[in-house]
Amino acid sequence: MTTSGALVQSRDLAVSNWLLSAADDRSRAETEWNDRGVALLRCGGPFTAIRLPSDLVFAAAGSEDRARVSSYLRAALHRGPVFVDQTAGWYYCLVPARACETWREPETECFGDDHYLGVPCPGVDFQHPRARSYWVVPMDGPADLCSPEAISQVLDAARQRSAEAGGRQ
Repeated sequence: MTTSGALVQSRDLAVSNWLLSAADDRSRAETEWNDRGVALLRCGGPFTAIRLPSDLVFAAAGSEDRARVSSYLRAALHRGPVFVDQTAGWYYCLVPARACETWREPETECFGDDHYLGVPCPGVDFQHPRARSYWVVPMDGPADLCSPEAISQVLDAARQRSAEAGGRQ
């Protein structure tokens, strides 16, 4: 194993342990990750999520290409963690739980402590065989979350690009 491979495994283990602190039943969540690649975790504790529709994410990124979307989000959200549910067409940005107190962006939703979220196992990317949901921007470490302000800027860029594209038709 390479040094970078060991570092990724160590990071993924630390992130897994941190994410699992949001599980009602840690053992069950670990089993869900092992069996399905996604575990049901409670929002509102160590983190919550802001859900974005894929059309806004694609508009902001100027592309639907996975690699370009990933690169765009990585830069725009300052490496804040994002995963996608490909089947449903939603992107989820992990943010501090307090973000729900002030989040008011249309076409999005911030999940409060009465929500559960299917979170992919750290290390699952689009190449993984169970990649219905996968990390577009993996967590760099425990508690490394997205800034709600950066997410608002992504949404502003999406709306601006959509308006410009509409004016050219």
